[in-house]
Amino acid sequence: MNSELAALAQRVKGFMPHDEGLALYRAAAEVASQGPLVEIGSYCGKSAVYLGAAAAESGGVLFTIDHHRGSEEMQAGWEHHDAELVDPSTGRMDSLPILRQTLIDAGLEEVVVAIVGDSVTVAAHWSSAALVFIDGGHGEASAHADYEAWSPKLLPGGLLAIHDVFPDPGDGGRPPYEIWLRALDDGFIEHAAEGSLRVLQRPVDG
Repeated sequence: MNSELAALAQRVKGFMPHDEGLALYRAAAEVASQGPLVEIGSYCGKSAVYLGAAAAESGGVLFTIDHHRGSEEMQAGWEHHDAELVDPSTGRMDSLPILRQTLIDAGLEEVVVAIVGDSVTVAAHWSSAALVFIDGGHGEASAHADYEAWSPKLLPGGLLAIHDVFPDPGDGGRPPYEIWLRALDDGFIEHAAEGSLRVLQRPVDG
């Protein structure tokens, strides 16, 4: 990965450790020439830099999807709330301006397409993807809905990446771990792992 983009990614506000980001980049680089990359959960664009770097190098494109109003755990009074992301005119979270600036700083505006909306709604009008990265809402309903909506969109041999997979419930919430288990039950094959990032591959004949 380009050293300047790697350094930028580490500075961007977000929750992905650099080693996990590099693993995500490597996974995306494997398949970026085969079809679009899709990210569920843009936030401020940290992981979009890793994914976008792979897309740029392969002549591909990343679509990053987020309503930009923050998931449950990012609202006021919750653990991951960031008052700097509250729009003073509405009193609501809005991470879209930060994402846009991140893409400008990274020089990835032509490669990363930001879609503002609900991921399940977008999925209903989507055809296929070479990689889907699920890192949106971590509540039970939203995580399972993202998996159900997007995993069928993967091309044969495509990669499904899931963030914040913690086998030990003492380390983090259960829904990402639960959808990882669902993917294995559905026939996905373990492909790579780094920290809490899990990458699975859809069977070529599945």
